[in-house]
Amino acid sequence: MIQPLAYVHPQTKVAENVVIDPFVTIHKNVEIGEGTWIGSGVTIFEGARIGKNVRIFPGAIISAIPQDLKFEGEDSLTIIGDNTTVRECVTLNRGTKERGMTEIGSNCLIMAYSHVAHDCQIGDNVILANSTQVAGHVVIGESAILGGATLVHQFVHIGKHAMISGGSLVRKDVPPYTKAAREPLSYEGVNSIGLRRRNFSPEKIAEIQEIYRTLYVRGLNNAKALSHIEANMPATPERDEILQFIKASDRGIMKGYQSK
Repeated sequence: MIQPLAYVHPQTKVAENVVIDPFVTIHKNVEIGEGTWIGSGVTIFEGARIGKNVRIFPGAIISAIPQDLKFEGEDSLTIIGDNTTVRECVTLNRGTKERGMTEIGSNCLIMAYSHVAHDCQIGDNVILANSTQVAGHVVIGESAILGGATLVHQFVHIGKHAMISGGSLVRKDVPPYTKAAREPLSYEGVNSIGLRRRNFSPEKIAEIQEIYRTLYVRGLNNAKALSHIEANMPATPERDEILQFIKASDRGIMKGYQSK
């Protein structure tokens, strides 16, 4: 159902059962999956690849060119996974030649006035609360939650199942399964409530807590803490995920909490 007051470029590929409300503008080289709803006033530029059952609320702008002075008009994409919700006035920019795409996973919730810049990778089930601003080349792991008005510096990595307090300035990488808050952003414990909601067992949560106790509480530097964890804790997918994340961090990870 394409309303007569909407403009849809003739080359746009629109699947079955898509609803496009009045005053929508859709440019060429766009693909829209079945069951998707696009609300009034949405603008979708070239390079958008929108999955099934996506909901895009009024005023959102999808796949505009990057806000990057190095961009030279190259072909690139904005990919939105199935069942994702994009609320009012969200802006999602397409990629540059660096990655060629900006990716939003499936089952995500991108709340009103949030921005995701070029070349970002956002995993499945991620929530960006209102007015979250994500700079270029950021990677956010699955099931992470960023509180409202969070600002994320370019090239930062945020691990899966992490939770970041609203209003935070994220300048360093945030390891998986953690909570982050305060200024400067600091470790506030393991996201145990979120993990329980996602059916992590008490034993698994305790294992993750022990890993971060070694890393953040026992007074070891990162290298010694990682060596201790590898030597004394059995290999599990969660342990290896944490170790690999920290070892691969280019920006360095957030610090432990320091009282003033």
